[in-house]
Parts: sequence; C-alpha cells; structure tokens
Amino acid sequence: MTFELTKDYVEHILELIEKQDSASIRRETESLFPADITGLLSELETESAKFLITQLNVERGAEILADMDPNERREFLKAFTSEEISHFVNLFDSDDAVDLLNEQPIRVREEVIALLEDREQARFILDLLHYDEDVAGGLMQKELVKANVNWNVNQCIEELRKQAEDVGKVYAVYVVDDFGKLLGLLSLKKIVLAHKNTRIESLYDKDVIFVETYRPAEEVAELMQRYDLDALPVVNVQGKLLGRITIDDVIDVITEQASSDTLAMAGITGDVEEDDTIWQQTKARLPWLLVGMMGGILAAKFISFFEGDLKIIPAMAAFIPIIGSTGGNVGIQTSSIILQSLADKTGLDTTVGQRLIRMFAVAFINGIIISTIVFGFNLLIGNDIQLALVVSAALMSVVFLASFMGTMTPILLEKIGINPAVASGPFITTANDLIGYGVYFGLAHLLLNL
Repeated sequence: MTFELTKDYVEHILELIEKQDSASIRRETESLFPADITGLLSELETESAKFLITQLNVERGAEILADMDPNERREFLKAFTSEEISHFVNLFDSDDAVDLLNEQPIRVREEVIALLEDREQARFILDLLHYDEDVAGGLMQKELVKANVNWNVNQCIEELRKQAEDVGKVYAVYVVDDFGKLLGLLSLKKIVLAHKNTRIESLYDKDVIFVETYRPAEEVAELMQRYDLDALPVVNVQGKLLGRITIDDVIDVITEQASSDTLAMAGITGDVEEDDTIWQQTKARLPWLLVGMMGGILAAKFISFFEGDLKIIPAMAAFIPIIGSTGGNVGIQTSSIILQSLADKTGLDTTVGQRLIRMFAVAFINGIIISTIVFGFNLLIGNDIQLALVVSAALMSVVFLASFMGTMTPILLEKIGINPAVASGPFITTANDLIGYGVYFGLAHLLLNL
C-alpha cells in the first residue's frame, strides 16, 4: 500500500522522538521505503531528524541519505560528525559517496575519507573525486563485476561470487584482457548455461557499447536511452575499464535536464526550487519578466503609432489580443517541437530546409483553419467584409511568421552555443507580438486604404 505522509503521522513520530522510544520508532518505520522516510525527515527539525535516523540500522540510514535531496542532505549532515558520516559512506556505492562528499567542506571530506574502514572504497572515492560531475567519469561507480578473457566459466563464477559482494546490482560481466582493457560483455544467462570448463573467450559478446570518461552527461543519457541499457561501461582514452554508469544515475541526469529546460522555457534562469529563498527565486524570475515588460512597452508604443487608424475603425482594436496570443502560441508550439528534435539526436539529422518545409506545411493548414473561423465570425457579428479580410490575412501571416521564428530561433541559438530552451519563453512571445501587430496594421493600411 502506498504510504501517505500526514500531519498526524508526523506528530506521532515527534511524540516518539520526545520520549526517545527507539523500539517504537523502528517498528513504525520498518515497513517504509527509504524515500518515505526521507520525506518524513524533511518535516522534522534537524535534531529530531538526526535522532530518528540514528535509531535505524546503518544500512537503512545509508539508503535514506543516498535518496535525500542534495541541498537538504548538505544542511542535514552539518549536525553529524565526520566519524558519523563515515559510517554511512562506507555503505554507499562509490558514485553516491562522491556526490555526498562533494557537498561537504574540504575538511569534512578529507576527514571522512581518512576514517573509512573500507580502504578500497576510499581508493574508489579518491579516483572519482577529480572528475567533473557533469561528465561520464563523474557519473560512474567503480563497483562492477569483470572477468579475464583467459578464464573459464568455473573461474568466472568463483570471481563473480567474490566481486558481487560489493556490487548492488549485477547486470552483466565485463570481459577484459590482462591489461584491464575492455573487450566485451558476458551475460549472466550465458555463464549459467555454459559448461564449467568453457573459456570466456568463446562466450563473450564483442559488440559492447561503452563511453569515455570525458563524455558529457547528456551524451551518456542519450546513449542509454537509445539502446535501452541498464548499465554502461566507462573506459579511459586507452580503453581500460574504469567503472560503470547505472540507469538510476542517468534518470537523475534526464530529470535535471528536463527540469532545467522547463524552467528556461518559462523564463526562469538558474536552478531554482519552491523552497529556495525569496531573493533566489526573485533573481531567477526577474530577468525574463523585465524582457517581457520591455516587450510589452514596445508593443504598446508600436500600437500607439496607429491610434489614428483605430479612431477610424474602432473594431480593429477588438482583434489585437487575438493577433498577439495566436503568434505567441504558435511560436511556443513550434519551438517546443524543434527543441524536442534537437535533444533527440538519432544520427539522422534533419536539415534546416526540411524543417522549414514541414513547418510551412503545418503553418499553412493551421493558418487556413484559423483564418476561416475568424472570417466567418466577423461576418456573423456583422463586421465589414474588408475588416474580416484584414484580420484573417493578418492571422494567416502571423501563423507563418511565428512558425518561422519558432523554428529558426532555437536552431540558431544552439549553433552559437546558447541553451535553445530560453528561446521558447518570453523572447519568442514578445518578438511575435511586435511582428504580429506590424503585420496587422500594415495589412489594414494596404487593404483598407487608411
């Protein structure tokens, strides 16, 4: 059954903490998943949260800390000594341990590494610390199962039993030569079905997908998505096997990237969350709000140039919002589709010309339908047929121009190294407003002889 964190439950746990009833706390939380306890800890004061987690066994505490939001974990662990932190880090996968330690001050980081009982874990952590977090080396964990190409199945099984003790999930066995160079992949099914004296050399699959340590995290995520991989081996420039990246780490990358793009499309810069300070949220939102405000001022000033036209035909004013909103919506829709295609690199890149042809075809169909509906509405409410033609022609033009802007702006921004997601927010909306009003009033002058 799904756990629901309620106010009553939090108060009940607080009562147990105040009584320091360790047995009841363990009994209440034993059926909860680590993610459930993480949510509970976020509702408690630091000291209460620390007492709760220290009443659980160390393995469970390590799972909870690994699942915790990095910002919350950084603050939470300020209440722990380096020795207390080291007990948890001993049980972490090496990549998760590095993530946690990178959140700590340098002094705490060095103290924790020095206090680790598992010296192999300490060596793994030191190996990983020098990689940036946004490359394959920063995502990988050192724990894996590997076999020498010269072994037989019996030797492989014996080594697998030894190595798998420190590996959370075994997806496959990586085959290496005497120098540690990655040669291929051996499935567990083949090991189980093969005769014990069969050599690994005759069993492993040489077509293995791997990634170098310096490859960007986004490229790693794209590879694992494309080939539906649970784990991806990581090698150095000489091809030596160094570690592996598991799907849970890639999901984090995909989620962060999607969140970043969504915020950028909404006109929010930087990494901001709901529980950030008021000033942090203000700084993240204000720049594009100012851009939108300046665009609105320009649009208002632009419309003011045509006050005389509006006095002659006041009914024109009623369609100004339709022109603006249609251009903005079409631009955002088009740029969103382009952003999706730019993110999903399959190796069969669509040319700019092909994109424009498809864009014009879609814009033509949408423009015809929208313009026809608005033309019919104008006639239905008794507006002059010439005004109906102006509004319909303006909408048709706006759909084409907004589609063009929505297609080309993300492509150009990517070419010059700027995140194209920012193009889908206030920038395109504001630009399309100005273009749309210019087209509207320009056609009015031509067709109505103003």
